[in-house]
Amino acid sequence: MILAPLLGTALFIAVATDPLTDVPGATNLSAQQKSAVMQPLVHYATDCIVRAVVTDPRYGTKPVAELGDLIVDSMPACVAPVRAMIDAYDRYYGGGSGQAFFMGPYLDGLPQAVIAASKKAAAP
Repeated sequence: MILAPLLGTALFIAVATDPLTDVPGATNLSAQQKSAVMQPLVHYATDCIVRAVVTDPRYGTKPVAELGDLIVDSMPACVAPVRAMIDAYDRYYGGGSGQAFFMGPYLDGLPQAVIAASKKAAAP
């Protein structure tokens, strides 16, 4: 299943990079401000993963069920933007929330984002 390899990748990312320093006043932002700050980081990480997956020679030759393997294999190339997203999430929403976001809602929507981006790129 996709969860075990992604958990391993998440742990790799957490250990491979140092967390960023805290931003003073980051927790004093409104929910809307936090979301606005996070959106570019989420898009940047997602775009990196999408590019890595769709440029992989195996993409398109494997069934959609194996898309998780390609996503996991893309993580080392995208460790910096993914780590930045997780660290920023921790800064703005509290310690540990970045990992929870990455392992939960982010990874849940990632396969659909890859499929949608690849369809959009293939459209004339």
